[in-house]
Amino acid sequence: MDKVAIVILNWNGAKMLRQYLPSVMLYSRDEARVYVADNASTDNSLELLREHFPEVKLILFDKNWGFAEGYNRALAQIEAEYYLLLNSDIEVTHHWLTPLLEFMDSHQNVAACQPKLLSMADRDMFEYAGACGGYLDRYGYPFCRGRAFTTVERDNGQYDNRAEVLWATGAALLVRACIYNKVGGLDGRFFAHCEEIDMCWRIRLLGYKIYCLPESVVYHVGGGTLPKSNPMKTFLNFRNNLTMLYKCLPDDELPRVMRWRWWLDYLAAWEMLILKHNLGDFKAVYRARRAFKRWRSDFIEARKQVQQSRVEKEIPEQRRFSLLWQYYVKGRKRFSDLP
Repeated sequence: MDKVAIVILNWNGAKMLRQYLPSVMLYSRDEARVYVADNASTDNSLELLREHFPEVKLILFDKNWGFAEGYNRALAQIEAEYYLLLNSDIEVTHHWLTPLLEFMDSHQNVAACQPKLLSMADRDMFEYAGACGGYLDRYGYPFCRGRAFTTVERDNGQYDNRAEVLWATGAALLVRACIYNKVGGLDGRFFAHCEEIDMCWRIRLLGYKIYCLPESVVYHVGGGTLPKSNPMKTFLNFRNNLTMLYKCLPDDELPRVMRWRWWLDYLAAWEMLILKHNLGDFKAVYRARRAFKRWRSDFIEARKQVQQSRVEKEIPEQRRFSLLWQYYVKGRKRFSDLP
């Protein structure tokens, strides 16, 4: 059994693999085995891997299972103490893995952790997808140390302390294999987006902790296979976020939060149309609301399991304020300015 299995999920990412996999091999080979799980790529990814990275273990799928189910199926074939989910557009640094492993080995109540994510485009800026560890507000909007909505902070060492977080980014996520399997892994029905937040929330409800360890640093291109402004990304984010809330919120909070989200989601849709002239994202929000309503009944059993198994009633990392109010009304756009 491997101590650590670094698993990179790939779909037509030959360019990213060529550029960033060498850093993973250079700085991780002594501590981990590297796998690439391929979601039926049609580019030259497999030829590249076989020719230039023969030491990488390949897991091949006959279709694109998406991020969530792709990882579930890949990790089911790997025996390891820790899984490390790593995006193909991540450049790791010297000594990046050691502090993560040492911390996890010495803190058995910690289920998962992440490094500090900085932007490949500007290495002094945090990267949008995870920054220095993630949280949720009372209505389910995610934010990070270093990023609130579209405002991304410069890294001046202000978040260089270790911190408990609600969710660790799926771009570089180290998780105990036994706990990943205990909670059923990522929800494959999500396909992509919000799946790591959903899983981390479920882990936290069981009483385990999740950390960001900023002494470990990686650089992330970000955006993945979909650009930031993309109707499909908007659809998945809204649909999956609502589904995550339905699964994880306690009974006494769920109705109120869902009523607020009805108003807030449609307000966001009209803001996209009127102020940003973005018809595609406007339609995507409406489609996401309809899709959530259609498939909500599919998650009744999942919600029941989450609620029956929860150990934690109140999670401090799910903050009680409204991020929308703080950001747009109060003008508090940095994590350090939030209540």
